[in-house]
Amino acid sequence: QGVLVPGLGTFAVVPEEINSTEEVYVVRRPVFQLDMDVSCLQELVFPTVMIPGDIVIMPLDYWWLSQTNSLPPDLVRGCVEETILLYSFQLRDRQHPAFAFENIGILSCQDNVLCMQFHCSCIAGLESQDTWVALLLT
Repeated sequence: QGVLVPGLGTFAVVPEEINSTEEVYVVRRPVFQLDMDVSCLQELVFPTVMIPGDIVIMPLDYWWLSQTNSLPPDLVRGCVEETILLYSFQLRDRQHPAFAFENIGILSCQDNVLCMQFHCSCIAGLESQDTWVALLLT
């Protein structure tokens, strides 16, 4: 399943088959498909990530988020939207702050390349059998 964060992009977990000389590994690895206003991404390069069509994409669940921090869902939605808007304005102004997602990873821009770097603990939490293969791929 994937999660769409409006104005930013989609997080998903995709299976990937890796053939080695000894065996075939199928690992689950996280991906991030950027979906921002193109005017924010001037002069920036970002990896093209395609999420397979069979992955179910759900909208960000503001009600669930509100339960984790005891704030009303409308306030949580407003905070998320304003944070993404601020981030996009900073990118447009050629500022390159890192955007941290707790327990997931960091969206950062280095040398005009905008990419998502997933935390090792996030990858390991998704793939318990072939953790090292998933870490190397991601």
